[in-house]
Amino acid sequence: MSLLQRSALFIDGANLYATTKALGFDIDYKRLLKEFQSRDNLIRAFYYTAMVEDQEYSSIRPLIDWLDYNGYRVVTKPAREFTDSMGRRRFKGNMDIELAIDALELSPHIDHMVLFSGDGDFRSLVEAMQRRGVRVTVISTIQTQPAMIADELRRQADEFVDLASLMPKIGRDPGERPARAPVDRGPRGNPGLESRYGIRQAGDQVDGE
Repeated sequence: MSLLQRSALFIDGANLYATTKALGFDIDYKRLLKEFQSRDNLIRAFYYTAMVEDQEYSSIRPLIDWLDYNGYRVVTKPAREFTDSMGRRRFKGNMDIELAIDALELSPHIDHMVLFSGDGDFRSLVEAMQRRGVRVTVISTIQTQPAMIADELRRQADEFVDLASLMPKIGRDPGERPARAPVDRGPRGNPGLESRYGIRQAGDQVDGE
């Protein structure tokens, strides 16, 4: 791909998390950003996720803080709380509208959209971007049963890339982590960035990256 081609990443956080969990690997978001910077002139990398509003700390917070400081534009909104049929407390948050608006607003300024999601609701967005002259790559997987990508989204995309094929380039190898690594703390004092997500503070020394 030409480095003159302007591209943007749009990451559906909840969908990508479910996909990587199904495939059994963790993403190193530092490696992910470097990989796509090497392919195109990457002008934006968006990450979308809903947040539980009444929790000061949640398992996703260290990742959100790190992404926000390290080249990603994080878009969040409060998750809605509801009670399921079994009386259990559940949370739901859909970021489709936010992602679609950002993509359409950015469409005059990019040549290539990379969408990390398998959600079939994005088919209409992909079609709208294509009408605006933007080529769309969708990244999800068909390696699971059932596949994580909706068939209509896969067919609409200009290119489909199976996330499993990117594992060597953007995945984190649990074997690389020391058995008792020092606890690191994010900008808000939350532990575990290195051990939980394979990401490091900006000032850390990193060999071979």
